Order: sequence, then structure tokens, then C-alpha cells
Amino acid sequence: MNAQVVYATITGNNEQVADVIVDALVAANVSVKKTEISQTEADELENVDIAIVVPYTYDKGSLPDEGLDFFEDLAHDDLTGVVYGVAGSGDTYYLSDFGLAVPKFEAQFAKTSGIKGSEGVKINLSPDADDVVTLNKFVSDLIQVANARH
Repeated sequence: MNAQVVYATITGNNEQVADVIVDALVAANVSVKKTEISQTEADELENVDIAIVVPYTYDKGSLPDEGLDFFEDLAHDDLTGVVYGVAGSGDTYYLSDFGLAVPKFEAQFAKTSGIKGSEGVKINLSPDADDVVTLNKFVSDLIQVANARH
């Protein structure tokens, strides 16, 4: 089984989230490719079993500027059979705008015919010990759904 983790980060928090996810995938013997969103073409996700995007939310609920092309292109990809999940860091200071990139990416993935493998995860700032447990469960859910389709 193989997976790709695509992340966007300004502060480094989202790369930490991505690293927790990568570590959990590796521990489960999943082959993983981790890429930065501005260096990734959305159609790369057509060639994996599990696709994970780790976006940050900017300003008042905006998507990462460097990920806008990826976001737009994603809607046009056919991810039939690909299990997807979205987890991202935000800041609860922004109240109703906290982590809005997560559901926005989930909605975009829904257009691809991919299979939602887990509910989206929103992390406040950098992942703490409780968040690591949540992210490990997120990865476990994705792997379980991917295994069920084989």
C-alpha cells in the first residue's frame, strides 16, 4: 500500500502534523511520499492508495495561496478508488474561521470520486500528545478503509 501526504505550512505547524501522519503510516508499513503543496501536481494523487492533504487556514478562512492551483486542479482529478483524508493546523483564536481549509479540501476531494476514509482533523497550532493520538486514529481509519477496498 502507498500513500502521499501533501502539506502547506508557514509556521512549521502543518509540517509537524504531516510528520506525525507520515510516522503513523510508516509504522503501519505503508510506503509514503511527503510533498509540499506548491511542488505537487494534484493528479499525482491518482497513483496512490491513500491521499492526505494537510492545509493551513490563512487570514479569515482562506486557503494557502501557494496551494490554490493544487486546490483548483484537484476538483478535476479522478480519484476513483483512492482513500482520502484531510488534517490541518489552525489557530482557535480565529473562532469560526478556525481550520476552515480542512472542510474546504474535503469538499474538493468529494468532487473526485475518491473515498473519504476519515473525518477531517483540525489541530490548534502545533500537535500536542492528544493530537498525536487523534492523528494516529485518523491514519488508522484511512488504512482500514483502504484495506477494505482491496
